[in-house]
Amino acid sequence: MREGLVRLCQEAPGCSVVAQCGDGAEALRQIQRCAPDLAVIDLNLGDIYSLELVRRSHEAGFNTRFVVLSTRRDRKTAVECVRAGVTGYVLKGGPLEHLHHAIQQSTSGAVYVSPLIDMDHGGYSATEERDPLETLSAREHQVFSLLIEGVRAKEIAARLDLSPKTVDTYRASLMRKLDIHDVAGLVKFAIHRELTSVRC
Repeated sequence: MREGLVRLCQEAPGCSVVAQCGDGAEALRQIQRCAPDLAVIDLNLGDIYSLELVRRSHEAGFNTRFVVLSTRRDRKTAVECVRAGVTGYVLKGGPLEHLHHAIQQSTSGAVYVSPLIDMDHGGYSATEERDPLETLSAREHQVFSLLIEGVRAKEIAARLDLSPKTVDTYRASLMRKLDIHDVAGLVKFAIHRELTSVRC
């Protein structure tokens, strides 16, 4: 699959691929080694969570821009990616031209979000109650995103560079906000909202 993505990127105008890898830790090393203008990454990287990779790269002073590939169509995820410094958010199931547009706009200094995502509404209208997902903080949303993919608390702590106790605090807080009280309930909620690759 990665080889196919490499070919798609190479087809983008003015784009050449300098490196490829399969997890977040190696991606960070390649960014440090190659200092690419742009990195195309999966939302669910191993070892280091994608947005943690973005944060560490920026803190290290690298000017690499990031395009995230995701299956998640919810506004909240796209917003949190952009807030974290991502310059492109593309759906894996979308047309190839969306990836090319994201690459072009990101390299020109703009931000691109798939037009398949409704960014005009915060998950609710004036006559509806606010979507509880929108109430999660950035860190709570990251912990939520990993929990619903079946990642254990200890591994979440490693991917987000947090202590296990801090992860537990975020987990308790997000469960309170969502009014869901166990991981199975979170997964069921995520499946209903089409937020996870996990299926019953």
